[in-house]
Amino acid sequence: MRTLISTAFVSLDGVMEAPGGEPGYRNSGWTVKHVDFLPEAYDLKGREQSEATAMLLGRASYEAFSKVWPGMEEFTGYKAMPKYVVSTGLSEDDLVPDWSETTILRSLDEVAALKETEGGPIIVHGSATLNHGLSDAGLIDRYHLLVFPVLLGAGKRLFSATDKDAQRLRLVEHEVYANGMQKNVFDVVR
Repeated sequence: MRTLISTAFVSLDGVMEAPGGEPGYRNSGWTVKHVDFLPEAYDLKGREQSEATAMLLGRASYEAFSKVWPGMEEFTGYKAMPKYVVSTGLSEDDLVPDWSETTILRSLDEVAALKETEGGPIIVHGSATLNHGLSDAGLIDRYHLLVFPVLLGAGKRLFSATDKDAQRLRLVEHEVYANGMQKNVFDVVR
């Protein structure tokens, strides 16, 4: 079974919306506006590209990332990697031709079936709505979180607000950086 990893930049209060400067959000670009840059705090991001063997995205994140990531040197590890987009409305004609093999999945059942295939870790970037569904369905195996020392209040959150039984996590890796950022890697306890 493949490991499904959710990776995110999150504020201390759990907001993941618009960390890089996406338009339409009041605090857009909060990762660069409010926290000093320390290269070592982002080592996890490079490791993710070398260890993951596929990327899973929701429709909105696919549409945003596919416009810029294929040409960015920082994301060359993801360019050749197979991608899976969970969407009921996206069609083959909507897929970007220069970002390697991309498969559209129509349901979380198809994500569960993908996890049963042979291969290495599958990484989920962004994709707030997809993360909520994956978490509620018990499909996420690990979280890679870079937590920023900022409170944003409103905004899309990484974690579902569904009323459900407690989900235990085991901290397997952590580090605190001089700029106040924290790396927290959690395995989901089953």
